[in-house]
Amino acid sequence: MYVVSLTYRVPQEIVDFHNDAHIAWLQKAFDNGVFIAAGRKIPRTGGLLLSQAERETLDASLAQDPFYFNGVADFEVLEFHAGRVAPGFENLLDTPPAQTT
Repeated sequence: MYVVSLTYRVPQEIVDFHNDAHIAWLQKAFDNGVFIAAGRKIPRTGGLLLSQAERETLDASLAQDPFYFNGVADFEVLEFHAGRVAPGFENLLDTPPAQTT
């Protein structure tokens, strides 16, 4: 699984200028199953994305983000192994739980 941290590198008015295109890209990425969660950082200095996609798929999608190709934000991709989750979030596990018979 991957967490993508976006950090704005331009003034807020430039972020706002590109935001509609970024939101359209984000919706397409959700529709394609690339992301499972997204949201703004607080304070509003960037955003976070959560993905279970293959790394190649994730990288290809990120390259299409207007925030990326217009230099609006820096992107950091962090990989982690989800080995433990709260009840109800088992779909986030990297490996399915052992089945008992």
